[in-house]
Amino acid sequence: MQVLQMQMEVRPDPAEVSRARRWARSRLAGSGIGADEPLAETLILLISELVTNAVVHTGCPAVLRMRFPAQSGAAGGDGAAEPSTDKGPELGTVRVEVADASARAPRQRRAHEEATNGRGLELVDGLADRWGWQPEGAGKRIWCEIDRGRREECADGAERVERGDHGAREKPLLTGHGASRAPSHLGRTPQSPDQVLT
Repeated sequence: MQVLQMQMEVRPDPAEVSRARRWARSRLAGSGIGADEPLAETLILLISELVTNAVVHTGCPAVLRMRFPAQSGAAGGDGAAEPSTDKGPELGTVRVEVADASARAPRQRRAHEEATNGRGLELVDGLADRWGWQPEGAGKRIWCEIDRGRREECADGAERVERGDHGAREKPLLTGHGASRAPSHLGRTPQSPDQVLT
């Protein structure tokens, strides 16, 4: 299977988060993921959280990378259509990575119910099929993946999902693919990532 990879340099400035969202949205169309798919909004939210963490917690420049299985007609880096070996648009894994120059390990926190921040990796854990981090050069790379293929549903209504470096565990079955809004404990009104994170 061929892979389409794109990357963007991110400056250590909070305004870069909205620029990263705009950049990612503009790239989704060429990847075979429609702007109205729940997967698109989930990816934008994951990108927002990972870029925010890099900008806020490291103060270092970063690199945002997105990798998609190449779809028939998807434009490559030179604008040419990449051939596809996929069996259809529902197959493959989408990977988002943010690499920064800080060697400090990411730390998942449990935010208080009324807190307005501190949920970044909690959201990543809840929305991504897998996530983790690893050293890269003098810094680190935090990544997450979403599978576009069918998930295996367990008899009890849960689905088995591999998670980061913690092995396999079960999580409740999500309708659609992922959530197009933040989990209910973050707010009562569904909002797009641009409304939540501006």
